Amino acid sequence: MTITCRIKLLAATAVSGLVLGLAGMGTALAVGPGAETCVKCHEDAVASYKQSVHGQKGNARGPAAAGECSSCHGDTTEHVKGRGKSPMKIPGRHLMSADDSNATCLSCHKSDSKRSHWDGSTHQTRDVSCANCHSVHSKDKVLTKITQSEACFTCHKSQRAEMNRPSRHATLEGKVVCSDCHNPHGSVAPKLMKKDSTVETCYQCHAEKRGPFVHNHEPVQEDCGNCHSPHGSVVESLLKMRLPMLCHNCHTPHGGQVLQLTGQGTNNRTATSSGKDGVNYTQARGCMNCHTQVHGGNNPNATNPPAQFMLR
Repeated sequence: MTITCRIKLLAATAVSGLVLGLAGMGTALAVGPGAETCVKCHEDAVASYKQSVHGQKGNARGPAAAGECSSCHGDTTEHVKGRGKSPMKIPGRHLMSADDSNATCLSCHKSDSKRSHWDGSTHQTRDVSCANCHSVHSKDKVLTKITQSEACFTCHKSQRAEMNRPSRHATLEGKVVCSDCHNPHGSVAPKLMKKDSTVETCYQCHAEKRGPFVHNHEPVQEDCGNCHSPHGSVVESLLKMRLPMLCHNCHTPHGGQVLQLTGQGTNNRTATSSGKDGVNYTQARGCMNCHTQVHGGNNPNATNPPAQFMLR
């Protein structure tokens, strides 16, 4: 057989396979009425569908190329024949379990790496369905920064209260959103953090706190939540409590000046006295009057002042 004949034979085989494949696909996709039928009763739902990414005809991965309404709602032939008296599958409604509802969405969205940890995640084990957060036939609040927090606050009431405290992230303004720190579809980190730990998540924005430093402050490397309340606080800089009480959770006051700090001693300052006295310690009630580098310092001096104490 000549090369020309072989090419013609391969081309004919490929065309035949393509035709049969398309024919089979057409049969598989034609599982029920499409949008043209549904629009007669569900005009608003179909209009929003056609304007969304799901209704884009050119999207090979979307419902528009895979049965349209039937890809989510199943075969609605009986529903149409009975003029709506026969129920149809509606993801998110109480007639469907959360797992069954989610399976409808995951049939298309499971390949996304952001949802690879959905099974066993906090939301999945608590029977949260995709439709509890997302809206398919109306504007999805989750996908818009300025409204995303409203969807999360539906369940997370304590975080809503914290977000209205004086010191907070600009979440209500849409500049920092919940999904900047959390992955609601599952994570290997605690609290559904996007990164492997709390500190790595915070370092996405606060890179200057990462280090490495010559002198590290261990609580900073362990968990930013040791000192900060990320959703909001009544203390500046999102601190859990005011200084020096926050520092005294781990550190005892300076030994030689305990009486002065408690008001039981005198603060006798002279021209030759040390700078370490009760006045310096209690001014503005802040340890950071002296210990300014609380996240870590690079002072190479090992003697005066001792850099390991996070001094400037």
